[in-house]
Amino acid sequence: MNQKELREIRKRFKPDAENFSRIFGCYVNGAREIVTEMDLSIGLLEKEETELYMKILKKTLSGNLGRNLIDIEFTTEQVENDDQHKLLQALRLSHLQDESMRHLLYDRIIESADMGEDSYVILLASDAYDIPFKGSDDELWDEGSSEVFDYFICCICPVKDAKAALRYYAEDRSFKGFSTGHVLGNPEIGFMFPAFDDRSTNIYNALYYCRNLTDIHNEVIETLFNVEKLPMSAVAQKNAFGGSLETALGNDCSFEVVKALHGEIRERLQLHKESKEPEVPEIYVEDVDAVLKKSGIGEEKIRAFNEACEKNFGDTGSLNPGNIIESRKFEMKTPEVKITVDPEYAFAIQTRVIDGSRYILIPAGEGVEVNGIAVEVNDDEKV
Repeated sequence: MNQKELREIRKRFKPDAENFSRIFGCYVNGAREIVTEMDLSIGLLEKEETELYMKILKKTLSGNLGRNLIDIEFTTEQVENDDQHKLLQALRLSHLQDESMRHLLYDRIIESADMGEDSYVILLASDAYDIPFKGSDDELWDEGSSEVFDYFICCICPVKDAKAALRYYAEDRSFKGFSTGHVLGNPEIGFMFPAFDDRSTNIYNALYYCRNLTDIHNEVIETLFNVEKLPMSAVAQKNAFGGSLETALGNDCSFEVVKALHGEIRERLQLHKESKEPEVPEIYVEDVDAVLKKSGIGEEKIRAFNEACEKNFGDTGSLNPGNIIESRKFEMKTPEVKITVDPEYAFAIQTRVIDGSRYILIPAGEGVEVNGIAVEVNDDEKV
């Protein structure tokens, strides 16, 4: 799926659109026991309740593709014979009405999801989207529809503990203690099945959501989708890329080399953003090789870097640039100091050896502050 297709589906979650008729789910306690099950008719809910449920479900399609939203691919063999895929198809085609299939999904999530001792709620909702024809100007025409996209959303939402607070009671003109009660939080993980690719049904893909960019709950992905290779979280991709550089380049992994790579990758992200291309941005290992060559890195070490990338990311040769660098900041750390610089000014940072000690030099002009206090940088001592 791309960003345009994602936005098109997200619009289905308007509370007043009546695209969803029922919400199913169950409340699971910290002992992994189902406390209660839910079968809610949206038409019978209060307006505020409908808005809150739609907001929570819509969160399952939030964030960035390739980061919070991960593409799950099924093989042809899985689509034809895999029990996990058959379960997803049965839920989809029954519009979640098959109670035995819902229970099977609940059981698989409860058995696999590592939520610690926290309670959580599993929510399910299905929709039948009569896909309108889209003109060259991106305008949608309902009368041109030729396909119905049947899909469902599943999300796992933590239940937050009750909190004590003081609430104002107008009749008594005073604040009194009360409990907020247990509150349903935003989804921790979830998925949509099937995917909406090329504005059409794609049962060979699902779209998986994770709020946390570090822990994407691979145990759930493995149980629900039975994929051949588990995806890497955005943070794991960043660490793997950095580790590949450090290991392959060794002493040649210098400040200037990393600064050049950061600048090149950031520039590509900026160009992608300006082009308004809906697909997930990509950068190829060969592109990184070109920067390394320009920075004076030898062929042997570049080859070692390629081998490390293949080991960590597979033989696709493509990387998500948004996952391997921090495009909004340029950060440097020593054991004692952390410095964050606007990436646009990273070019001005230099490294020097002065009197036998290594320094990171940052130009200091006007407007220097220390803990919010404006200070002058004296030029009494010049190097």
